[in-house]
Amino acid sequence: MRKWVLSGILASEETYLSHLEALLLPMKPLKAAATTSQPVLTSQQIETIFFKVPELYEIHKEFYDGLFPRVQQWSHQQRVGDLFQKLGLCLGTSFLCFHCFFFFFTALLYKPVDRVTRSTLVLHDLLKHTPVSHPDHPLLQDALRISQNFLSSINEEITPRRQSMTVKKGEHRQLLKDSFMVELVEGARKLRHVFLFTDLFLCAKLKKQIGGKSQQYDCKWYIPLTDLSFQMVDESEAVPNIPLVPDEELDAMKIKISQIKNDIQREKRANKGSKVIERLKKKLSEQESLLLLMSPNMAFRVHNRNGKSYTFLISSDYERAEWRENIREQQKKCDFSLTSVELQMLTNSCVKLQTVHNIPLTINKEDDESPGLYGFLNVIVHSATGFKQSSNLYCTLEVDSFGYFVNKAKTRVYRDTTEPNWNEEFEIELEGSQTLRILCYEKCYNKMKLTKEDGESTDRIMGKGQIQLDPQALQDKDWQRTVISMNGVEVKLSVKFTSREFSLKRMPSRKQTGVFGVKIAIVTKRERSKVPYIVRQCVEEIERRGMEEVGIYRVSGVATDIQALKAAFDVNNKDVSVMMSEMDVNAIAGTLKLYFRELPEPLFTDELYPNFAEGIALSDPVAKESCMLNLLLSLPEPNLVTFLFLLDHLKRVAERESINKMSLHNLATVFGPTLLRPSEKDSKIPANPTQPITMTDSWSLEVMSQVQVLLYFLQLETIPTPDSKRQSILFSTEV
Repeated sequence: MRKWVLSGILASEETYLSHLEALLLPMKPLKAAATTSQPVLTSQQIETIFFKVPELYEIHKEFYDGLFPRVQQWSHQQRVGDLFQKLGLCLGTSFLCFHCFFFFFTALLYKPVDRVTRSTLVLHDLLKHTPVSHPDHPLLQDALRISQNFLSSINEEITPRRQSMTVKKGEHRQLLKDSFMVELVEGARKLRHVFLFTDLFLCAKLKKQIGGKSQQYDCKWYIPLTDLSFQMVDESEAVPNIPLVPDEELDAMKIKISQIKNDIQREKRANKGSKVIERLKKKLSEQESLLLLMSPNMAFRVHNRNGKSYTFLISSDYERAEWRENIREQQKKCDFSLTSVELQMLTNSCVKLQTVHNIPLTINKEDDESPGLYGFLNVIVHSATGFKQSSNLYCTLEVDSFGYFVNKAKTRVYRDTTEPNWNEEFEIELEGSQTLRILCYEKCYNKMKLTKEDGESTDRIMGKGQIQLDPQALQDKDWQRTVISMNGVEVKLSVKFTSREFSLKRMPSRKQTGVFGVKIAIVTKRERSKVPYIVRQCVEEIERRGMEEVGIYRVSGVATDIQALKAAFDVNNKDVSVMMSEMDVNAIAGTLKLYFRELPEPLFTDELYPNFAEGIALSDPVAKESCMLNLLLSLPEPNLVTFLFLLDHLKRVAERESINKMSLHNLATVFGPTLLRPSEKDSKIPANPTQPITMTDSWSLEVMSQVQVLLYFLQLETIPTPDSKRQSILFSTEV
């Protein structure tokens, strides 16, 4: 390892020496010309430009000439620390003035500092692989101390110079915020790194690294904050169409990501070669980058005073509001000037100034970082205080998943109040989530007063805040109360986390007189029906008034309403239809989902579940259709008839997709695990009590398979029935 490390420094020293030679080539003729009547540069200028370059060349040449033979004749006892000591000490004297000029000339003249940085890293690596007992160890330690002291003294000198370099007349231009965003360019999605400085908004592209070069940015465009606006968009003005990526494609990417993560874990456990793991990591990075590029669809537009507009796509209203607030706040106190040279310098400095260094991919996480939580988070939004005037108020909840944020729940609107008391509970599914966000809005009912910003009708954000989902703190299964402060407003919440191995257990009911947790065959026999009463009632109510509800079945219903309906159905309450007519339709949808989720055995049965999972994986479409239909028709009669009844309903819901935004794929995502997830004894989930509450991506793979099975049946135009017995069952009008 020591030899490999040193071979690397030898190769780079060779390159660096050739760079110094390139600098020295024009120095001699320039010096000769300086003494003539028509000098190109004066002697003083030459001395300034080529300050200490010959000395640097000699120092590094001596280091290279000393190191080369030692590496060539390598042995375990070989020492190199003395060479690094001498290099550090020599550079210390030669650098005293040299670094004053680094930021005023070409990138080539910045290389001496790079060399010391590189040498310091090499010394770290060498020490890591040099036993303490080795005679080279103390020498290397001393060389590292010299290099580090030298670098820290340079940094103290350079930091203020680097800041002032991008400003005019000593005024400080500072970086306030930066992040990766997707820009919409002529209908195509492009990944950009966006920087907000104290006086301008800069959009840059990270250049591809070639031949070991350090990161560099290419400036695409910028807007002075004095010229930037989020101008109101006229109704007649054309707003660019956002190219939406179908949910099926996004889910296919998630499946690939989960599969590759599983493969990486398997290779690590098998202690296979690092080349295989590196290849898998590269594939994972590509898939995660693609998902991040394709998933956002919320427009964030900025306009220049000269009429030019730019559109970004982001996944969260939280981020959009944050950017607007930061820009507006800074606009109150900024003025602007920027030359083309300063712009180039500013763009070059972005690499060192950036605070967000990596695209938010799991591949970029450290091994010891939390992979996030997998399971269900129950959130009660209690109340809010601190509003200045009476308004119509509601909240939304967002969590991160696969690197971006998704809106998961919305409270009802609390009308004409400064102290709303929602007291609503939501169950949110987490997929590797680390953060919960809450946004508080004022609902605008007056269509004439709606703000037309970014070409959309939007309610006004009154406040926003977030909490980190700490696995250790949430390990306790009790409710935890918290207060989130936002712009003078305080929102009270309670949260409780249940990991998937607990939340997805199918628990048979102790009371067999009810319907929840009772086998479907028992319920239908008792009711003398083909389809359970609860399924018919919920479907009927949703078809009566919920078919155009945006996010029906996806948006969480209020948990207390769902529990009230559950209790009413369990005791066969005659007034249940009256209760339903007065409840929010999302609570009714939630009750139907809960019924299927709590069945002691899934609708697709534990026995047949593995066969469905294998059937959907078949590549030959004819074989797949034959297998899937035969499996379906093998279900017990109550299960089959109930499924076909539900299937017809879900297809009717999807027919209104343009209004309710629920495609067949969205419905399959919601209902797939609910209808297919096996009982605990048949689940593939590891039941390890010592396992932390963060779950692996084998979950995602199993869930995706369940979604695919349901989607397959939803997409079939008709389900043929091979025998007359089935024919009479399937098409009976008696339910």
